[in-house]
Amino acid sequence: MEGLNRVLLIGNLTRDPVTRATSGGMSICELGLALNRRYRTAAGEERDEVCYVDIDAFGKQAEQCSRYLRKGALVFVEGRLRLDQWEDRATNQKRSRLKVTAERVQFMDSRPRDGGGDAGGEAGPATPDHDDAPAAPRAAAPAPYARPAAAASGPRPPAARPPPPPPEHESQMPSGTADEEAVDDIPF
Repeated sequence: MEGLNRVLLIGNLTRDPVTRATSGGMSICELGLALNRRYRTAAGEERDEVCYVDIDAFGKQAEQCSRYLRKGALVFVEGRLRLDQWEDRATNQKRSRLKVTAERVQFMDSRPRDGGGDAGGEAGPATPDHDDAPAAPRAAAPAPYARPAAAASGPRPPAARPPPPPPEHESQMPSGTADEEAVDDIPF
C-alpha cells in the first residue's frame, strides 16, 4: 500500500523569495513560510506558536513566485514533504532537514509587488521530482496581478439585450390561445 504525502499550508512569507537556476536552466525559488497557531493554556492564558517551514517551487511556478511575492505576503501552498540529506563539509557529519516541494502556490494577499492589477492569483504549476526532471505539462494559470492589454485599453462591445419577459396573462399572448400554442409546440 502506498503512503500519502500531501501538505496544505497557509502562512506569511518570512523573507523575500530567493531564486536560482539549475545547470539545466530550471528555476528554483526558495520561500520561507511562518505558520501561526493561537491556543489557550490550561490556566486560560492565550499563547501564539509559530512554525517555520522552508518551501521550494520549481519552473514557471518559481518564476511567478519570485516576481509577485515579497516578505509578509499571505500564501496558500499545496505540496509534498521531501527529506534533504547531505554531509556537512566542516564536521563531516550527516545532516538532514524536511522541506516542502510546492506543487501549487496561491497568492492570497491583495497587495501586488509590482503595483497595480488585480488581487490574488495562482502560480503556474510546475513541479519536478527531486532529481530536477521537468514536470508533466499542465494548463497554464492566468498571470496574477496582470490585466490583458486589450481589456485595459480597448472599447467595450455593447451589452446584449435580455429577452422580453413571457406574458403573464392569456390576453397578452400574440395570437391564438394557450391551448393552440401548446399543440403547435409538439415536436412530431
